[in-house]
Amino acid sequence: MSYFDNKTVLVTGGTGFVGTNFVKELSQHNTKIIVPIHKRGLSFQSDKIKTIQADLTKIEDCMKICENVDYIFHAAGMVSAARMTVNNPMTAISTNLIVTLRVLEAAMKQNVKKILLFSSGTTGYPLYDHAVTEEEMFNDDPAEVYYGYGWSRRYTEILGNFASKKSDLKVAICRPTGVYGSYDDFDPSTSHVIPALIKRAIDKENPYVVWGSGEEIRDFLHVKDLVRGCLLLLEKNANSDPVNIGSGREYKIKEIVKIILDLTDNKDIKIEFDNTKPTTIPTRKVNVTKAKEKLGFEMKISLEEGLKETINWYRTNAK
Repeated sequence: MSYFDNKTVLVTGGTGFVGTNFVKELSQHNTKIIVPIHKRGLSFQSDKIKTIQADLTKIEDCMKICENVDYIFHAAGMVSAARMTVNNPMTAISTNLIVTLRVLEAAMKQNVKKILLFSSGTTGYPLYDHAVTEEEMFNDDPAEVYYGYGWSRRYTEILGNFASKKSDLKVAICRPTGVYGSYDDFDPSTSHVIPALIKRAIDKENPYVVWGSGEEIRDFLHVKDLVRGCLLLLEKNANSDPVNIGSGREYKIKEIVKIILDLTDNKDIKIEFDNTKPTTIPTRKVNVTKAKEKLGFEMKISLEEGLKETINWYRTNAK
């Protein structure tokens, strides 16, 4: 029997990239799923899903969606692609914090048992070259390029801690690394690095332009692994104790480029690295020991396997 059987679970952001994958996974359980709808609809249908029209910046709407809910996965809010962080930092900060405040307030008032909040394993940490541990988040400021958005992720944790101290709400805090997979945003103006690289490869762009030097190091995790880790986190560690959820592997962007070009049959294409484009920070390595020890979580989907699945999904679903 699943921990989520016979429970009512609210997934904010349930029409977005990460949220959609939560809804898909939860629909495999005996779970009633609530998804607030605002600007866009669901990507798929299930008789286990109830949609409610709601604006999460309004407390009355948040009260409505939190009614009779057991658990919340709070996946709403803007993600931080490189261009968005540079061009619209105040929008990225204010949207996330206002929505999180409203959802937490409503969860407290409606006696929700548990909520999982998303911080960041990429933007919130200081600019270190080593694999960062959870204890290092507040040792220094976030990297300058992430300064505003990074602090907004930190404030999310602080708000969660405050809510748990002022009520019976139990809070799980996930610090995810670079997530990719099905239902991701492939719009070049707002997307993360992997969907941007996949779209250019499938569009057969030549020269194939890659932002940055290609030497940047990242930790990437398939979204299905992220969801699995978060379900474990809500079940086993909802005590305001942040956990890095990632692969624990280090990948150079140029390695990702090679795999994507091979998988899309673009072996003879000309690659150009453009250092004038925003790529944020040179290195982000993440220590995932706590996830393994406390949750029993480890990456299952290899990078090549995950990229192949994502490419196939995009080919099938690209509009």
